[in-house]
Amino acid sequence: MFVSIVVQKTLQFFSRPLSFVGSCIEMWLGLLSSNGGFGGLLLNVLTGKVVVPDKESATFVSFIGNFDKRTELDKSIERGDPRYNAALAMMAAKASYENPIYIQTIVNNHWQVISTLFHFIHSEYQNKATTQAFLMRDTTQPGEEETIVVSFRGTEPFDADAWCSDFDISWYEFPGVGRVHGGFMKALGLQKSLGWPKTLQQQETHSSARPNCKFSYYEIREMLRELMRRNDRAKYVVTGHSLGGALAVLFAAVLTFHGEEMLLERMEGIYAFGQPRVGDAKFGEYMKGKMDEYGIRYYRFVYGYDIVARLPYDNSALMFKHFGTCIYFDRNYQAQVVVEEPNKNYFSLMGTLTMIWNAMMEIIRSFTICRSHGEEYREGWFMRLFRIMGLLIPGVPAHCPQDYVNSTRLGPPHLFSSSL
Repeated sequence: MFVSIVVQKTLQFFSRPLSFVGSCIEMWLGLLSSNGGFGGLLLNVLTGKVVVPDKESATFVSFIGNFDKRTELDKSIERGDPRYNAALAMMAAKASYENPIYIQTIVNNHWQVISTLFHFIHSEYQNKATTQAFLMRDTTQPGEEETIVVSFRGTEPFDADAWCSDFDISWYEFPGVGRVHGGFMKALGLQKSLGWPKTLQQQETHSSARPNCKFSYYEIREMLRELMRRNDRAKYVVTGHSLGGALAVLFAAVLTFHGEEMLLERMEGIYAFGQPRVGDAKFGEYMKGKMDEYGIRYYRFVYGYDIVARLPYDNSALMFKHFGTCIYFDRNYQAQVVVEEPNKNYFSLMGTLTMIWNAMMEIIRSFTICRSHGEEYREGWFMRLFRIMGLLIPGVPAHCPQDYVNSTRLGPPHLFSSSL
C-alpha cells in the first residue's frame, strides 16, 4: 500500500510534463500521418505546405489509435454471427480512446450506427473529469430490435490521473458483496462521503462548486433507463479495454448492488479486453451468481502474455482474483476457454524465456500476417516498432488493441456462444 501511495504522488507531481510529452508525441504522429509519412513531411517543410493536424478533428488519431488505424467493421462478421457483438464491442472499446468528433465520424459514417452519446465523467476524488465513455445505438437489426453499446475508455499512456486509478489498490468494501479495487471504484463515480447511494440528489450532482460534473455510473444508468423505456425490445452490452474493461465489469456490479432489475435483465453481455483484476474471491463468487441469475454473458478476453490482464497480483498479499469466462488467445490467435490465463501473475523466472521467444515470433508475424489473413491485418511501422519493446518487457505490446481486434475476428464462432 505504501508503494501504491508513493507511485500515485509521483504521478501527480509529473502529471503536467507527462501530458506535455504525450501531446508532443501525438502531434508528431499526426504530422507524419497528415503529410504522407516522413518523406512527405520533409517535402512539405521544404515547400512550405505542411499540413498541421487538428487534435479535435475527425482524422486525428490518439497515441493508442496509432497502433491500429482500422476503422471498418469486419464485413464477413454479420449480425447473427456469434462473433458479432464481440467484434463490435472491441472496435467500440478501441474507438473510446479517440476524440468525440472522430468517434462520431466512424460510428455514423463507417459503421452506420446512429446516435452516439459522448461523455467526460467527473471523479469526485480527483475533482476533475477523468473517465471517458460513449454510448451508441446499433439499429441495423430487423424490426424494432436494437443493441446499445456502452464503451469505457482504458488508460491513456500519458494521463497521470488514469494511472493513479490503476495504482490505487486500496480496497473498497461492498457490504455483503466483497472487496473491490478502490481506484476503479473512484473512476466509476464513487462518492467520498456517501459511497454508492442509489440516487444522487440534484444539489449533489450539480453544486455551485462543480456545476457541470457528471458521475460515470449515474449518468450512464439514467441514459440506459431512458433508452430502454423508449424501446421494449432494446438490449445493451458493456465493453472496454484495459481500465475500460474493469469499469465495464464494475458498472454491472453496482447495478446489482442497487437492485436495478430492469437494466440487469436487458443487459446482453459484458465484453472485457485485457482487463485487470477488480476484486477478491468473495466478490467474484457474488458476481458469478448474479450473472447466472440474470443470464448475462461475461467474456474476459486475454491475448498472449498481456501484462495488464495479470495485475494486480493474485497472491496472499494482494488477494485479487479473476472470475468468469476467460477466452485466451495465443500468438497464432488459436483460442481456448480457460479458468485462468497461463502464468497468471506474469513475473516468473521460468516463463521469461518463453515470453521473450513469443515476443520474437510476434515481430516476425507482424510482417507475414497480411499474407496469411489479408491486407486488413497489415501492421504499420508504429506497431512493429512497439513490438520490439516486447523483447525487453514481454507483455506490454500484447496489451495493445491490435491483437484483441484480430482475436475477435479470427476466433472460432463457437467460443462466443451463449452456452459458455
